[in-house]
Amino acid sequence: MSKTGVLIIGGGIAGIQAALDVADQGVKAYLVERTPSVGGHMAMLDKTFPTLDCSACILTPKMVDVGRHPKVELLTYSEVREAKSNESGFEVKILKKPRYIDVSRCTGCGVCARYCPIEVVDDFNAGIGFRKAIYVPFPQAVPLKYTIDENHCIKCELCKRVCESIGAEAVNLDQEPEEVSLNVGAIIVATGYKPFDAQRKKAYGYGKYPNVLTALELERLLSAAGPTAGHILRRSDGSIPKRIAFVQCVGSRDLHHGYPYCSRVCCMYAIKDSILLKEHVQGVDVTIFYMDVRTYGKGFEELYQRAEKEFGVHFKRGRVARIYETPENHNLIVRAEDTETGEILEEEFDMVVLSVGLAPPDEITELSKILDVPLDEYGYIKEADIKTDIISTKVQGIFVAGTALSPKDVPDSVSEASAAAMKAVTFLRRRK
Repeated sequence: MSKTGVLIIGGGIAGIQAALDVADQGVKAYLVERTPSVGGHMAMLDKTFPTLDCSACILTPKMVDVGRHPKVELLTYSEVREAKSNESGFEVKILKKPRYIDVSRCTGCGVCARYCPIEVVDDFNAGIGFRKAIYVPFPQAVPLKYTIDENHCIKCELCKRVCESIGAEAVNLDQEPEEVSLNVGAIIVATGYKPFDAQRKKAYGYGKYPNVLTALELERLLSAAGPTAGHILRRSDGSIPKRIAFVQCVGSRDLHHGYPYCSRVCCMYAIKDSILLKEHVQGVDVTIFYMDVRTYGKGFEELYQRAEKEFGVHFKRGRVARIYETPENHNLIVRAEDTETGEILEEEFDMVVLSVGLAPPDEITELSKILDVPLDEYGYIKEADIKTDIISTKVQGIFVAGTALSPKDVPDSVSEASAAAMKAVTFLRRRK
């Protein structure tokens, strides 16, 4: 399999946009995604800031477009294993992991999952709720093909017998990994991010106290398609919380237990989620403990003002030192210093949401070695020039977009993806 085109690594919103822009210019785009579906973290979000538009309503049409575009080849559930430069560009080897499903026969009907006896923790719902060992990550997945989780499958073959009974015969438990070789002229890295591991901040009790959540977990609770159908419920007793606190800069601007940089999106997603909570839970009281409110983008300051004045969200400037639980009712005590008055505060809440920062994904270290692209001091792909050429890398023909470069929001990720697509296509045409 040897063709010329552009390889895009990562199927989140940046990778999808880059693939569409490359393909729209008549160049073949190969979109590699390590999970069974494209969509990335944006697919997990309920709304986007600052407009509070439905995240899925923006993302899903692009996912469908990239899945149907004649110039885009999707390589989902696949990973780049080798890349060597040559006279025409790069020779790349990609490992397609076995789904144990014949995608040409799978109709996405879901009968197999209905009868599967094994339930595992649902990663797409941020660990809240369960999915079956044979699954699609979410209902709008592209491609809408099932995958068997080999780490949890017990080989009972019930899914195979059920699939055969309806005439699809898509289950193939003998499927093997497949190596795909490509010759491409340029590469775009759009591997996204991972959320900061909140368990590293032991003083905040995440993983110990059931009512301490991360913001991504709250997003899944807010979503009507989430594990609670949009109802905000406490993990400890299933009750509706009436007092909720947000703790900012968890893992960001932290020299001891996190990263020294600002993750850029945390203030805005906390403001967005606080408004959504006000709309979901009647009479809920929301307090945001912050170091500095950074609302730098178009429409951001206006949303901040709306949250405070129109929705009555409380903003308290102070770094939270500790969160501890009252065992009798699983409520949470937040201990913090009000840095405007010097007062030490101890306030009780029903739920605490940790606004975790953005970190480089785990796989980016290995990928940088494969591509021979250097990383910066924080673990992100290093740009060619931080002032004049942030889309190019130190390696000619390899470009970067989105949060593989640094923390940023959806609009900036999409803009960089389009810029990377233009750079890659221009590079190809100049080489020809």
